[in-house]
Amino acid sequence: MAQDGNPVSAQLPLVRALQNPAVYEHAVTGLQLLETHISWVILTGEYVYKIKKAVNFGFLDYSTLEKRNFYCQEELRLNRRFAPQLYLDVVAISGTAERPSLREGGEPIEYAVRMKQFPQSGLLSALAASNALMPETIDALALLVSAMHATVDRADQHAGRGLPDDIHHWVMENFEHIRPALHEAQQLQQLQQIESWCRQEFDDKQAALERRRCDGFVRECHGDLHLGNLTIIDGRITPFDGIEFNPQLRWIDVISEIAFLVMDIRDRGYPRLAARLLNAYLQHTGDYSGLAVLRYYLVYRALVRAKVAILRLPQTHSTLDEQNVWFEYRSYMELAARNVRPPIAALIITYGVSGSGKSYYAAQLAERLGAIQVRSDVERKRLHGYAAAADTQSDLKAGIYSADASARTYQQLATLARTVIEAGYPVIIDATFLQFAQREQFRQLSVSLDVPFVLLQCEADRDTLSARIRNRQTVGGDPSEAGIEVLDAQLAARELLLPEEMAAVLSVNSGMEISIKDLHGQLVESIQAMAAGA
Repeated sequence: MAQDGNPVSAQLPLVRALQNPAVYEHAVTGLQLLETHISWVILTGEYVYKIKKAVNFGFLDYSTLEKRNFYCQEELRLNRRFAPQLYLDVVAISGTAERPSLREGGEPIEYAVRMKQFPQSGLLSALAASNALMPETIDALALLVSAMHATVDRADQHAGRGLPDDIHHWVMENFEHIRPALHEAQQLQQLQQIESWCRQEFDDKQAALERRRCDGFVRECHGDLHLGNLTIIDGRITPFDGIEFNPQLRWIDVISEIAFLVMDIRDRGYPRLAARLLNAYLQHTGDYSGLAVLRYYLVYRALVRAKVAILRLPQTHSTLDEQNVWFEYRSYMELAARNVRPPIAALIITYGVSGSGKSYYAAQLAERLGAIQVRSDVERKRLHGYAAAADTQSDLKAGIYSADASARTYQQLATLARTVIEAGYPVIIDATFLQFAQREQFRQLSVSLDVPFVLLQCEADRDTLSARIRNRQTVGGDPSEAGIEVLDAQLAARELLLPEEMAAVLSVNSGMEISIKDLHGQLVESIQAMAAGA
């Protein structure tokens, strides 16, 4: 151990020695050292060597050589689930701290996880920092995470994984690490307010947390899924650096994992992309029940990152480093505080035939409003066991488009609308709503839930409708199966809006000179006016 009694200091001579290219038996180019609060990462050009710091934070214990070896092996095992091409092996380092050897044999003095090196420019965090994070990347990320969650192991409800009291323990544990580092009254007051909210929210949502555990939503996830642990390799998003050091922090509710990504993307200044990710994930998985506990997890995840910043304070080497830590801490705490305040819930439905732009406007408005978009085309197929992009071979008014199937679909949409609103979020139900009875059902639902009701009327001329449908069929991949025959049937059967419906209507026509920004402004004004009782 070092003279100052700090076991991490005792590791520093080895870390310095490993920055000598002569130590390695392979070519070394562009040697670089990266450091986090729990590890050193040495980049050599072709390979990366990751050494764990001899720290014990309670939730993580790397304090002995045996433990560091064990967790190196766990890191290799767990991360090969997501990135087998990156995680190569665990290397035993022998020799002395000043003259280490990576050759086999000899008494190990330390262990390192060896990985294939990849360009740092491919990190999604790097893309976000350079304003290069695109909607297409977010869509691919939502598909990746939903597929991950579908394939990882699920906790047996009798195994004791993901118990509500354990979840709440880790939420409250963040405050234990943060509070001793704070000295400003305003920071302490903010921390106390968020802590009080977490206690109350847990009391309110404990039953929901347990229900989700029993329903199979606790799974062996990545555990630390944020943009800094995702990179693009050969055109594919690849997760790495999942949690190995504590099973309780990776055997988690899947909605906790997606909350981490949503929180991180918001923190990096992309609130619309965060909403896009959440909506895409929910449409892939159908896990709308997770919204009931989403805010609890969003606050938790912001607290985790605030704690990680605080834990770096003793390891800062300059005033600038310390200032950066505090800037990061304040950013995450402000985000946690914003998540404590819920948005105004509202029920918005679309009205229009196929090709009128309903899904486009619903998606764009959902991103800006922070609303949940529920698509009838997706939910109709889910009810019948089909994937969203599947060709069901159903004829007009038959199969999944029969009158009975349509009635079931609208009932499911009403159920999901209630689920979303009771979770505290505005919802946009993206469906044709061509019949007055369908629209009235949802208006009555808004009354029973005491939330504003808006009817988004989408229109376009016949030529535009036909052109959009033909283009959609050519491109493929859209959940809608409506063709020209369906369009003609819709135009013939639709029931026009009645005078008594017009007070709730917001209209958009493809021929109108209106931007999404202006449409969003009109929608917000309508919701706020209704919420205020105007």
